[in-house]
Amino acid sequence: MLATILFAGLALVAIPAQAEPVQIKDVRIATQNGKTRIAVDLTQRVEHNIFLLSDPHRVVIDIMPAHIDRAALPLPSGTGAVRRIRGANRKDGTARIVLDMATPAKPRSFMLAPNGKQGDRLVIDLLPLGAPRTIKKAPSLTPQPVPTGRKIIVAIDPGHGGKDPGAAGPTGVREKDVVLRISQQLAAKINADPNMHAYMTRDGDRFVQLRQRMESARTAEADLFISIHADSFKDRRVRGATVYVLSSKGATDEASKRLAGRENAAHLIGGVSLDDKDPMLASVLMDLSQNASLSASIDIGSEMLEEISRVTPVRKHKVQQAPFLVLKSPDVPSVLVETAFISNPRDEKNLGSRTYRDKLAKAMYEGILDYFQANPPQGSRMAQVMHDRPQRTVKHVIRRGDTLSGIADRYRVPVRRIRSANNLRNDKIVVGRVLQIPQTHDI
Repeated sequence: MLATILFAGLALVAIPAQAEPVQIKDVRIATQNGKTRIAVDLTQRVEHNIFLLSDPHRVVIDIMPAHIDRAALPLPSGTGAVRRIRGANRKDGTARIVLDMATPAKPRSFMLAPNGKQGDRLVIDLLPLGAPRTIKKAPSLTPQPVPTGRKIIVAIDPGHGGKDPGAAGPTGVREKDVVLRISQQLAAKINADPNMHAYMTRDGDRFVQLRQRMESARTAEADLFISIHADSFKDRRVRGATVYVLSSKGATDEASKRLAGRENAAHLIGGVSLDDKDPMLASVLMDLSQNASLSASIDIGSEMLEEISRVTPVRKHKVQQAPFLVLKSPDVPSVLVETAFISNPRDEKNLGSRTYRDKLAKAMYEGILDYFQANPPQGSRMAQVMHDRPQRTVKHVIRRGDTLSGIADRYRVPVRRIRSANNLRNDKIVVGRVLQIPQTHDI
């Protein structure tokens, strides 16, 4: 059971919440040198989120709390990379502006302070993508079929909660609080995609037993389980993130426990009942399921770790294995992320920042996306989307000054996937060699 999402990026500016909704007075658009700029005139500074949707490509701008004033309507016609601009006031107090894109682009946003002539402005630059563009066919007049199949389910487990606060930082930042916020930000990104759904093992400050967390994800038929934590150590100099999957010892112990109790309850492993199987067959089925789950866990963990390393230092550059109870599901790939050492003053400060937490959530999201675009679960909407998507072959000729990580950043493809596609044993590359670039994200 596994899942995927279409790419969704998030830009966040942390600004104190306003007592009254900010008014959007005007929306303007212009193009120059291949770049499209949108300026949103506001009555004062405000917080905003930006994320991307695909099929078709859209840039979504949420401004909160805010209200689109009648004076800003109708919104301007599209130009450059933007085909059309839409806007609406939402019930939650958020003003949403949607840019229907003519071509995919990378958004970059920032606030501008009043300059005497104009007031506060939110500016969104839509930058051309670095990857080579493909020639698009003329749109078909035949209505395109709506993707069918189930949504991919990602179970997100914020560690600790309620009577169990977890670790605490030097200034008192509590683990249970920050991991819940990271989990909520990750869930928002997942739920923004029509092909994916986030399931939270806890959505508030409450205590949940460890085994209950794992079993609730299995009951929800999750394709992936992610447990989010913040590490702690007596030496406050230690910092960085770590990604764990289950150890072989932990898997063996869990298999023994489940096989021993299968006569007293109906045990299903990967949708197959074990209670009517002879001991040898039950053991083989359990072993097959666990091996497949562990292999997928390592692959997903590796994708996530590579993305996380772009945001924060990592304690270990390879996925670690440990017998954590929450990772012992025999049929759901499971990953535990220690996002930082909350005992380290710098890591604690980062965890207390909404902007930083969002970058971390985005990195985890993109790691999940990378994996599931390459391995969509059978019968899922993502499997159909990936099947129907035209296959692209992108080649890159290595030039002087290129690095493998730089090439990966340019094409938004994990380094490990480029290595695998080109049979590279390490990151050494030779000028003039042609690399095959495996494609994942659409943008």
